[in-house]
Amino acid sequence: MMRETELSPADLIYPLFVMEGEDRKEPILSMPGQFRWSIDLLVKEAAEAHLLGIPAVILFGIPDRKDERGTPAYDPDGVVQRAVRTIKDRVPDLLVITDVCIDEYTTHGHCGIVKDGRIHNDETLDCLRLMARTHAQAGANMVAPSDMMDGRVAAIRDELDQAGFSDIPIMAYAAKYASSLYAPFREAVASSPAFGDRRSYQMDPANAREALREIELDIEEGADIVMVKPALPYLDIIARSRSQVSIPIAAYQVSGEYSMIKAAAQLGWLDEPKVMMETLLSIKRAGADVVLTYFAKEAAKLLINSYP
Repeated sequence: MMRETELSPADLIYPLFVMEGEDRKEPILSMPGQFRWSIDLLVKEAAEAHLLGIPAVILFGIPDRKDERGTPAYDPDGVVQRAVRTIKDRVPDLLVITDVCIDEYTTHGHCGIVKDGRIHNDETLDCLRLMARTHAQAGANMVAPSDMMDGRVAAIRDELDQAGFSDIPIMAYAAKYASSLYAPFREAVASSPAFGDRRSYQMDPANAREALREIELDIEEGADIVMVKPALPYLDIIARSRSQVSIPIAAYQVSGEYSMIKAAAQLGWLDEPKVMMETLLSIKRAGADVVLTYFAKEAAKLLINSYP
């Protein structure tokens, strides 16, 4: 009766990796229990999540080819675009969110266009515009720019509005830190930078006030939801953001957070279900309205069994 914070399947967003081919389900070795799915099997996984009461999935594409500009990212017949169309056809009530970033599609693994070893911010915005538009045209319910280029929310909002998609919301990765906890994800999609790192456009883990400025800027540019990523090491950022903004806040419990719990549980050092639920509850308690987590299905099953 006196419990201050509640967690339900409706609070969760399930990240999924989609690849080319048919009847393919490849395990991600650094993320036990997670897989790369071909579209035909991805739809079944998405439908199962929907039946568990999880309202949304977010898709990350693994193309069969890459280039310097990440052009497969905005191919109208790309792997994510086809996956969106298929899910919306088979599971129409499931909210489909798409990641908007070219790093998974570039040969160099960076989130922006690279020339002479430098990231070209404004040129990258043209790619993100096209990517977001093709996702919306495929039927995406929401787009989520994760690149951290300056001005990308305004550019995407303008592109969507001009293309007749003014009702498509934007969930902006507003406070995305240059974290070491992304390593398993980068292994999953083969997006590790070929040179350097991403600290020139992702945030310094030492900075908190900067996160609030980034969040305010994204809201001014038209973001409907702002995200803090990673989640557990940045609960203070979630809490400070909650006290200052009124729009929904998302938090991403990233691959490294997931894998650490899985690894410790496999060694018998932690009780996985209890730690999973404690961490998810802490993210919600800090102020997140929704949590992106690879534990989504496991957590939903546990919640359903605990509160039938």
